[in-house]
Formats: sequence, structure tokens, C-alpha cells
Amino acid sequence: MADTDGERESKEFHVGVPQASDGFFLKGSAHYDWGMKNRLARIFDPASGRTVMLAVDHGYFQGPTTGLERIDLSIVPLVPLADTLMLTRGALRTMIPPASRPAIVLRASGGPSVLKELSNEEIAVDIEDALRLNAAALAVQVFVGGEHETKSIHNLTRLVDAGTRYGVPVLAVTAVGKEMVRDAKYFRLATRICAELGAHYVKTYYVAIGFDTVTSCCPVPIVIAGGKKLPELDALTMARNAIDQGASGVDMGRNIFQSAAPVAMLRAVRAVVHDNATPSEAYELYQKLE
Repeated sequence: MADTDGERESKEFHVGVPQASDGFFLKGSAHYDWGMKNRLARIFDPASGRTVMLAVDHGYFQGPTTGLERIDLSIVPLVPLADTLMLTRGALRTMIPPASRPAIVLRASGGPSVLKELSNEEIAVDIEDALRLNAAALAVQVFVGGEHETKSIHNLTRLVDAGTRYGVPVLAVTAVGKEMVRDAKYFRLATRICAELGAHYVKTYYVAIGFDTVTSCCPVPIVIAGGKKLPELDALTMARNAIDQGASGVDMGRNIFQSAAPVAMLRAVRAVVHDNATPSEAYELYQKLE
């Protein structure tokens, strides 16, 4: 043992300074483990508390969607501008550079194509493969009110159990069938069920009437789906309204990669979500960059 006689005591124990115990910035997430919080902080910007997700997972049931025929050409140039990429493991492994910085939200459910009943999904990714791919979260479709409602909810709970075991959050994606009414009452039901059964955040649709009641009664963050392609100003207005009414971000796909100027549109969406730009300010930015 080294001789320490005469060694100068230079340690600083700061006895009179209590250790900081900060809360976590994200709604409903204060009691998660460190790894879970760290992954959520990769998805949501801690400075704004929000996220801009780029959804490019459409091919898992639609095949080569317009704008996604060549992900290596249309999407890879957009990757540096997104906080998060939502995609399948096949697209990730074959077309996304491993040096990419955005967090990865991995599509973890699937099965039927557009030719069949979409609610009949199964879990399509093992948690070990998600960890191998360094996923920040797993995404699962939940069909509240659908023909296979119970199966889809069971998919959610199984993924939550696996994710909790390894510190991986689960994103519940509320799917709306063709015969279902898209209103605040339905989305309050669907998002609350997902949160109650363990989803760490929820993706749902924006509605013009009562969306603030959807975000208010959901105890975890909500991000809105972009949905079908809209005129750029309309999409930016939807994003602004959703943020103002409690959404914690957007998960847009077609409104970005089907835009006439995808890079400009993604920058404009970021301005709305992170910089609190108005729709007109963001649209002016879009036009300037177009």
C-alpha cells in the first residue's frame, strides 16, 4: 500500500451544498429509470421539450409510397434536420447511414398490407434487435375500436413490458379505421387507453375542435401525425395549432417528403415546433428556402 503520510488533504466535499435533484422536463416521465429518460431526451429536445419526427415507415404496409420509392435519395438528405426518424428496421439497416445523429424510433408492429384488415397486426421486432440497432423507442399501432382491438392493445402491453425491462420507451400510434369518427371524444378515449396501459408517449391526429382536451387528459406527451399531404401553409398552421393546444411535437411524413421542397418544409416545421414561429413566419421561411 502506498505511503500516504504527509499527503496534503485537497478533496472538496462541499458539505454545505445540497445535491441538486432536478425533475425531468417531459410530461409524465419523472419516475422513469435513467436509461428511459436518456432515450426520451434523444427524441425530445430538452431545450424546447418538443420533437420533430420524420415518419418514413409507410412501406411496412403500403409498399413504395409516393416520395419513398428511393429512401436513399429522398430521405437521407433530410436526416440531419430531424430530431427523430421513425422507420422500419429493414429501411434502417439498408439505407440510413450509421453515422446519422437523429434518434431512431423503430416500427415494431406489422403484418397485414393495405390489401387486408390492417388492425390484425402482430409484434414484428424483437427487443434484442431493437437494442442491437440502438433504437431510442419502439412504435406500435393501436386500433381502439378496430376489429382486432384487443390484439393490438396486447401488442402494446407486451412491448411496454419488454421496453421497461431494457429502458426503451414505447410510442403508441392511434390508428383510425375508415368507419370511425375522427373527433376529440374518440382521441381522448384512444390516447388515454394507450397511456393507462403503459405507453411512454402517443401519436395521434389533430382535430380542430377540442384537441386541447385530448392533450390535457393524456398523462404522457402527445405528438401529432401529419396525415395526408396538405398545402404547406395548412400543414404549418396545423402544427402551430397543435403545439399551442398542448402537443409535444409532430411526426410528419407526407407533408415533408411529398412537398415540392422537402428541406425547406422540414426547416419551416422546425421553426414552428422549436422556435415558436407563427404559420406565416414559417411559410415565409419555406418560400425563402424553396
